[in-house]
Amino acid sequence: MRIISANVNGIRSAYKKGFLAYIAQSGADIVCVQELKAQESDLSDDMQRPHGMHGVWHCAQKRGYSGVAIYSKQKPDHVQIGLGIEKFDNEGRFVRADFGHLSVISLYLPSGTSAEERQAYKYEFLDAFYPLLAELKASGRDVVVCGDWNIAHQNIDIKNWKGNLKNSGFLPEEREWIGHVITKLGWVDIWRTLYPDVAGYTWWSNRGQAYANDVGWRIDYQMVTPNLATKAHTAHVYKEVKFSDHAPLVVDYDYVISN
Repeated sequence: MRIISANVNGIRSAYKKGFLAYIAQSGADIVCVQELKAQESDLSDDMQRPHGMHGVWHCAQKRGYSGVAIYSKQKPDHVQIGLGIEKFDNEGRFVRADFGHLSVISLYLPSGTSAEERQAYKYEFLDAFYPLLAELKASGRDVVVCGDWNIAHQNIDIKNWKGNLKNSGFLPEEREWIGHVITKLGWVDIWRTLYPDVAGYTWWSNRGQAYANDVGWRIDYQMVTPNLATKAHTAHVYKEVKFSDHAPLVVDYDYVISN
């Protein structure tokens, strides 16, 4: 089973850069997309069902903003749109699809870089999302939470960590929160587990030559429950084509989706 997580920073823009062709040749069974920046009415047939895959999505109320989706070869047994918390669901940040014993979530965690109010909103989201992660972990299901978590956990996860200690995405409180998700709740950060010494950056600023010089951040994760984690065997960050300021995170699992 191959699962891809990709923040496309605008699905229409990414499609113009070849994202649809990438899905076709990627071998993906499931593709989780974040930052659609589109309403449902803006999504073409290919954006709703790329190459005949099943699609579920959660668009933001605000036009050209946020939004998440899951594409899958197999039709989901059950779908959950949103967290059930209006102030977060208005921004289209969570969608879940169940396939047998497997639950797949596409997550777009808020960024706090634009204003203090947005950082406060981010902390509210973290406070609300943590107990849900605890419930998912305790459910006994195999779960993968794919997406842009907008937090770099450790120094290895950000090139210029010393210069970002006071910046959103690398603040002590954020890093502690995601650390608790791993150490206290028992979620597994697949990339860091498979490759403890490989940076694995997935986002680069558009300023300067950050991408060319690989001055990046690892803020896109596949967080999985322990049983599923034992099935993960390889992963890579796809950089052959640049669809957005993020790069797709691809993970392969020895796992068969049950009916």
